[in-house]
Amino acid sequence: MPNVPAERRRVTVQRPGPLLVEGPVEVTSEDGSTVSSDRFCVALCTCRRSGIYPWCDTSHRRRAAADTRRRSDTDDPRRSPPPA
Repeated sequence: MPNVPAERRRVTVQRPGPLLVEGPVEVTSEDGSTVSSDRFCVALCTCRRSGIYPWCDTSHRRRAAADTRRRSDTDDPRRSPPPA
């Protein structure tokens, strides 16, 4: 892959969520392996929970939902403490 791309690529950061990159793209992982996609836009996993890493499979949604439930159970002062 050349050091200077032929054209600029747009990258959109979503919190929590993946990086959205306008394609086509080529991704080099830490171990040096390379994967590519010719799609017009790809989602790159930032949470490392994806089963198809480096591509996002929305695994971050399950974690975010669990965190929200846990936080709402403990943050509501009207809720009584759990029985001992």
